[in-house]
Amino acid sequence: MCSHFDRDEIRRLGKRFKKLDLDSSGSLSVDEFLSLPGLRHNPPVQRVVQVFDRDGNGKEVDFEEFVVGTSQCSVQGDQEEKLRLAFDIYTDVDRDGYISNGELFQVLKVMVGDNVQDWQLQQIVDKTTLTLDTDGDGRISFEEFSAAVGGLELHKKLVVVV
Repeated sequence: MCSHFDRDEIRRLGKRFKKLDLDSSGSLSVDEFLSLPGLRHNPPVQRVVQVFDRDGNGKEVDFEEFVVGTSQCSVQGDQEEKLRLAFDIYTDVDRDGYISNGELFQVLKVMVGDNVQDWQLQQIVDKTTLTLDTDGDGRISFEEFSAAVGGLELHKKLVVVV
């Protein structure tokens, strides 16, 4: 298992994992993730599960996946790791390494709900894609995403203390 945590931190994560594992199945479902106060009202929680889920079942996260995923948000996690996590959770739905116009629309729609009409949201998505897509291929790569959000110090906000 590759993580930034020491033995004591992994032990504490194990205790936290067991508390979250309400059905004692050995893995965490979306509903169990929702029991975390920080994720309770966070629309992309399903995406967190999908991104943490390394074996690809998309429905549950076992302890090793939990440690590796949480490690990306640790104090020791580097900026690129955290930006990659944000890229994967918030935008790269099909995991092809790019954010398409449709993916950006889909993710923003989840976040804004019915507060913005679809045609207005599509205009925002189109303008964002045009602005960030520096190589002109019609989609946003991780490098283009990083260049756009790197200065926002997003990596300092994606921190989990164990």
